[in-house]
Amino acid sequence: MSRKQEIQNEALLMMKEMGFAGMTMRGLAKKLGIEAPSLYNHLKSKDDLLIEVCSDIALQLETQILEVNDIYFNAIDKLKMAIQGHVNVLTQNITASYVFVNEWRFLPSNEKEIFIQRRDKYESEFRRILELGINEGNLQFQDVKITSLTLLSALNSIVDWFHPDGDLSSDEVAKQLFQFVGSGIKNETEIHW
Repeated sequence: MSRKQEIQNEALLMMKEMGFAGMTMRGLAKKLGIEAPSLYNHLKSKDDLLIEVCSDIALQLETQILEVNDIYFNAIDKLKMAIQGHVNVLTQNITASYVFVNEWRFLPSNEKEIFIQRRDKYESEFRRILELGINEGNLQFQDVKITSLTLLSALNSIVDWFHPDGDLSSDEVAKQLFQFVGSGIKNETEIHW
């Protein structure tokens, strides 16, 4: 791991523990045992790091959901793949994902607008899967927007409790979430992993 990556990881850990507002470059330099000017050689600002993390994870999520929706599968299979993809992206780096899910509100205003547009597009791709399920007769629920937001909230909550060395692997988490969600929105058909 490069020195720059070590510094970024420590900065993300501080953001997770203290929040974006509580993390300072001076505090990061002190924790790393280096002078602040040296720190700026590796990390321009905490804003830049937040922009990079949010942009990178959003891109990964967008890529996987667009690939899922580009495949000609039924809604149940697409939902399974979308949940698996979402969980895989978030569990690759749980600290960065925590910052992505919880600290995006601190993005600079122009970056925040872009982020919100990307988030809305991602949510609409999830709704496409759910709408397909209704049209196929495989899924039933009252409101597609509420269902998709509830599902995404459940998926995003894994950043609060998932641990790579914990009892469940990311694949097992995805499977259990799919089965749990599926049991609530299925239409008289079995939901199998």
